[in-house]
Parts: sequence; C-alpha cells; structure tokens
Amino acid sequence: LLDEPTNHLDLEAVLWLTAHLASWQGTMILISHDRDLLNAVANRIAHIEGGKLNAYQGNFDRFERTRRERLDLQAKAFTKQMDQRRHIQSFIDRFKAKATKARQAQSRIKMLERMELAVPVVEDQPISFDFPKPEDFSPPLIALEDASIGYVPDLPVLKKLNLRLDPDDRIALLGPNGNGKTTLARLLAGRLALQSGRMVKPSKLRVGYFSQDQADELDLADTPLGHMRQLAPQLTEEKMRSHLARFGFTADHVETKVGSLSGGEKARLLFALMCRDAPALMVLDEPTNHLDIDAREALVQALNAFDGAVVLVSHDAHLIELAADKLWRVENGTCTPFDGDLDDYRATLAEARRSASGGGERAGNGVPSRKDERRSAAEARARLAPLRQAAKAADHHLAKLHEKKSHLEAKLADPKLYNGPPAQVTKLRLDMAALDRDLADAEAQWLEAHEALETAEG
Repeated sequence: LLDEPTNHLDLEAVLWLTAHLASWQGTMILISHDRDLLNAVANRIAHIEGGKLNAYQGNFDRFERTRRERLDLQAKAFTKQMDQRRHIQSFIDRFKAKATKARQAQSRIKMLERMELAVPVVEDQPISFDFPKPEDFSPPLIALEDASIGYVPDLPVLKKLNLRLDPDDRIALLGPNGNGKTTLARLLAGRLALQSGRMVKPSKLRVGYFSQDQADELDLADTPLGHMRQLAPQLTEEKMRSHLARFGFTADHVETKVGSLSGGEKARLLFALMCRDAPALMVLDEPTNHLDIDAREALVQALNAFDGAVVLVSHDAHLIELAADKLWRVENGTCTPFDGDLDDYRATLAEARRSASGGGERAGNGVPSRKDERRSAAEARARLAPLRQAAKAADHHLAKLHEKKSHLEAKLADPKLYNGPPAQVTKLRLDMAALDRDLADAEAQWLEAHEALETAEG
C-alpha cells in the first residue's frame, strides 16, 4: 500500500523507485499524482467519481482515453434521449385532448414513464492557472560569473558558477537532494546573496519565488483576498479579485478562510501571490507537491503560455519533460548545463548505478566491454543532443505561436470589437496575417528538425 510515495523524493530517487516498482512482482495498491509513475507501474486504475468507484484496465494514459470515450458516449446518449423525450412530449401535448388520438397519447405517456433516464455528464470545474504577461527585457536576464554561494562564510555550497539565463528560458535543475538545487534557486530569486563572484541582472527585474514552505507563512485566519490586500495594497479590489480569478478563486472563494482551503488550493494561492507583480522570472521549487493530476496539467499549460523565464526544481519528470527546454545539473559543488534531455539523464543515472554496483568491463571473443558500451552510448547521446534540443525548441516555438493565434482569434470573434474603432480591427487582422506567416515558417522548421532527429535515430 503506497500513498503518494514520491512526494518528498528527489527526481533521481523517483526515477529509481519507478523502475523498481515496475519490475516488482506482487500486488500493489498505489495512490499517486505522478503521471509517469502511474503509467509505468499501474495496470488497472480505480477512479473515484460521483461517490462511485469505477475500474479501468491499463495505465493512466489508457484510463484517460477510455474515460473520455465513455463520457463522450454518455453525453451523446443523454442528448439523443432528450431529443426523443421532447418529440414524444410534443405528440402528447398536441393530441391528448383529441378523442381519435387519446389512446396513442396515453401509450406515449406510459412510454415516457418507463423510459430509464440517461445520466447527464457532469464534469468537475477545470483548474486554471494564468500567469500575467511580464515586462520585456533584453538578454541575458541573469548572468553569473565565477560565483560562489552558501550559508557559512568561506564554506560555499556551490562555487565556480558561470551560468546565463535568458528571458525565454525554461530551465530545470537536476541533482539529488542536498546537492544545492534550492540554494541556487534562492540565489536566482534574490533570497540569498553571493559569497564571491559577480551576478549581472536588470535593476527593474521582478522575480516570483514559489516554495512549499511558504504555505507555513499563510495566515490561516485570513482569506485569499485579505492576503492580496496586505501584499498588493496599491491594487483596487476589482483588480485583486480579477488576479485571484486567474488561479481559480471565484467571487465567493476569495472570502474563504485559508485554514479551510485544501493543500492544492493553498498552492494556487501561493502562485497567485507570487506573481501579483507580473514577474519576468519565476523560480518554482517543487510546485506540484500538493497539486492533483488535472492541476498539474493546467500548470504545464500555463507555464508554456508564460512569456517570461522559468527555473524549476521538481521531482515530477512529466512536468520537466513538458515545461523545460534546458537542464542544469547540480553536482560536485557546482552547476553546469546538461547536454541532453531527460531520457539522456535517465541513461546517465542508470550507467552510474551499474558502475557503482561493480559492473565488470571484461571483454573477450569480440564482445564489447561495458566500458566500450558506455562510451558508445555517450557518443550517440552527444551526437543526438543538438538535434533533440532543436526539435524541442521547435515544439516550444510552435506551441507559443498557436497560443498567440488562439488569443487573436478570440479577440476577432468578440462582437464588441466591431463596435469600436475600425483601425483596431484592421490592426488585429494584420497581426493575424503576420502570425499565419510565422506559423508557416515555424511548421516548416518543426518538420525539418523532427525529420533530422528521426533520420539520426535510425
């Protein structure tokens, strides 16, 4: 029986646990919000919905597909039955008073009474995250030059840091707990000063910092609106409520005592408070710990739509794969860019474990040794890394353009637009034409990048 076994593990431990549980022979009941763990380990999903327990065969991805298909069929059946009932009721209303049709009308009344009502589809209110648009800055956003950081003088946790963070970067910090990921995150967030070296950043740079221990700083007797009043007194109440609504707090919900909020709701409140000033950089330290799977998916979408930079510390491989396009590895008292993606990092960890377990390098009769195999694998990763990075960058760029197109289409579909100045309509149409050209170029680059990667992978 495992209840959220990955919540306080680092990514490296989560990857090991996932592989271990996937190969474990036995019966297991698992409660988890970790999509990758559920996909790798589970072969049945028990879903609690509407006070009932529904069982599905397969892993989490298959459960999602099957449930969506079931809900679609249920919705169609309900619509069809409502149409049928309206048709029968119309006949009854028209002919129940006519003697020649009374028998048929009575028959149809009985038919309605016997008809088993189809159940309408009632879905949960979707969780929302919507980070405000930040101010634009020229690159680099932050540059570290031979920097050292720590908590005790002359005893740095990390040193020789030479790193550059640009305005549209999405960076995940990798490394076991205790290596200094949170220390580096605190430096980037302005919560920790350098011990030596140099950090260059714009004087007007606003940084949002999210950390789970911030939940302890919330006033349980206050409300989400009350926290906004304290931290952003310059805003009108209407703007405070509007900002909280970006994170799923409705008009009534903003007056709820924080002590009555769930862990996920408190996390969403921390997100709202973090970005009240529209930061250009968000540093997120384990942002998914109290979020369920739907909220995690909403967070991924919001991060991908965000126009600023993001630095992530997370044990959630799914979040890293979908929201980060660069990896920095924190180890051996420093931090350096990791040349590869998360699959490469998994392979690196697996090789390190094999080496640590005493895997031999014996070779004979033309059979490659372990050392040769590792070298070949490393060379293959090095050869593919630039192509994978290019493909991932093309994915990210294309997703951003599609997001912009959706916003433009929504504006052009608003009837109120056409009651305003014609110049505004013209500008939006010109913007749409330019965006369509950018999309065509981006789709060509995306196709070229993925074809190059597929060819190289064979």
